[in-house]
Amino acid sequence: MARKAEGSISLRRARRALLAGAALACALPIAGPALAHGFGQRYSLPIPLWLYLTGAGLTVAASFAMIALLVRRAPLAQDHKRIDLMRLPIGRVLGAPVVLLGLRLLGVGLYLLVVVAGLFGTQSPLKNIAPAMVWAIWWVGMAYVSALLGNLWALVNPLDALFASAESICRRLRPGQPLTLGLRYPESLGVWPAVALFLTFIWMEMAWEASDHPASLAVAMLAYSALTWLGMLLYGRAEWLRRGEVFSLVFGLLARFAPTETRVASAREWKLRPYAVGLLVNEPLPASQTALVLLILAAVSFDGFRDTPAWAAVVDSLGHDFHHSAHTLGLAAWVSLFLAVYLGFCRLIARYGESPSRVGVSPAAGHSVSRIAGLFVLTLVPIAIAYHLAHYLFFLVMAAQYLIPLASDPLGLGWDIFGTRNYFIRIGLIDARIIWYVSVAAIVAGHITALYLAHLQALREFQDRQAALRSQWPMLALMVCYTMVSLWIIAQPIVNSG
Repeated sequence: MARKAEGSISLRRARRALLAGAALACALPIAGPALAHGFGQRYSLPIPLWLYLTGAGLTVAASFAMIALLVRRAPLAQDHKRIDLMRLPIGRVLGAPVVLLGLRLLGVGLYLLVVVAGLFGTQSPLKNIAPAMVWAIWWVGMAYVSALLGNLWALVNPLDALFASAESICRRLRPGQPLTLGLRYPESLGVWPAVALFLTFIWMEMAWEASDHPASLAVAMLAYSALTWLGMLLYGRAEWLRRGEVFSLVFGLLARFAPTETRVASAREWKLRPYAVGLLVNEPLPASQTALVLLILAAVSFDGFRDTPAWAAVVDSLGHDFHHSAHTLGLAAWVSLFLAVYLGFCRLIARYGESPSRVGVSPAAGHSVSRIAGLFVLTLVPIAIAYHLAHYLFFLVMAAQYLIPLASDPLGLGWDIFGTRNYFIRIGLIDARIIWYVSVAAIVAGHITALYLAHLQALREFQDRQAALRSQWPMLALMVCYTMVSLWIIAQPIVNSG
């Protein structure tokens, strides 16, 4: 029964790989061992897996020792130099109004293409461009671009572009009458609407049976579009983008790690900065934003955990009647576990950051658990980025290839617009060995970066360097354990560890 449950989950995850271009004839025979990544062969490690896990944990611990020794003060905001790219020729070209307009039109065009393909094209996930565009090119690809380059979504967001066009028309027809009811957004709501929407989105990705059905995806996109435009109509376009448009918030959080920062409102501000400085804050994030960051991290980790034999055993133990609800229940339990663990470690950080005489007693009001949680949660963003890179790299590479034939026949109606309909998909373009070592490097680097940022945040928050160092012992323990667990999860569908 365990093997049967593992096989059913493998087929479900292999379906996602198929959307990215794995041929059906190749994917089905390898569905059992390949799981989500769809590898024809797994990589046999030259040394036991436990040595990789131990080495990664020790590397993170040694990095913390070096950080603690070398970094004795937190740099001020003005210490981070920024270069105004708009003063450079390449910046003026890329930031020109015609280029920005072209990006907006491209975003709208792709949005309309996916909706039309979903509603009117063939309903085979392999022959319709909608599933691959939504789950791979947009969701995975935009996350990579946001984290590694900058907040491209703020420029190409088609929902924003279409509503902005409607606003422009409204101003011409009714001067002085904005396209909004002007209601005041309740401050108590924070970004909780976006948190609820993101939880719904990741449930759709992981547990919704119609997640690869083109028409269902198109209807879901239209429903979300209507909700977004309603929020803009009620509270104003800028306010809803800042509070309720979930992907503006999610991609914006990832872009705080990126080396560029932009001001879309004044489209002429585009600066180059060091990586990750946008993740350092002077004031704690509100509870709703803290929850959103933790949800991003929990979602990608749970998606990886679902590819392990351990999860297959859990699903099998629930019985056949609960197979369909297992992913929903598992997601809820995983998110709750993440929240509980993080808040527990924040309590330890607050207590150990006090003077030695106060260690073990309740934290002072100035270092409450809620304040610590809001201050340190952004330091976890590099881990989310690293895991996103490790878990979805193969999927994205395959999807990019599969987009070549789909570009010629996006609706699956037999077209060959660009002559690429019969393009051959190279399943082995990157193999399990490459994915494994990229995963190891990304996850270790992500956790070291998170430790470095947490150390800087502690130096800002606590009264002296010794207090800051004491406060980071719990964070170090968390990072070492999380590094090893993350690598173990990633390893399950990739390597032969025995």
